[in-house]
Amino acid sequence: DRWYILDPVSLHELQKDAIARHGKNTSGIVDHIVRNLTETYGTKHINTKQDEWFWNNAGGAMGSMYVIHASVTEYLIIFGTPLGTEGHTGRHTADDYFHILHGEQWAAKAGAFEME
Repeated sequence: DRWYILDPVSLHELQKDAIARHGKNTSGIVDHIVRNLTETYGTKHINTKQDEWFWNNAGGAMGSMYVIHASVTEYLIIFGTPLGTEGHTGRHTADDYFHILHGEQWAAKAGAFEME
């Protein structure tokens, strides 16, 4: 735990609270998340510049990304596109926690005929 500042359970609760308060207003959800994280962790660890979005193409999935927190051991980003995209995240040993703020993500295991 000493290598991490963010807690997946707390982030999940924050995400649920933001969605409950702001519904499908994604900019309101992001603002709620960033404000709460800034109150908890301060600006030393949280990027409050919500206009710092850039394009990212990872695994063929093209979208824009806002980095809220990044360190050697963890990162927290908002990633998405209003247009839809396809790609893959790959398999790796990192702990990944996906919180869908609005929309959907599909997945399938190798050899599967149905999506998860």
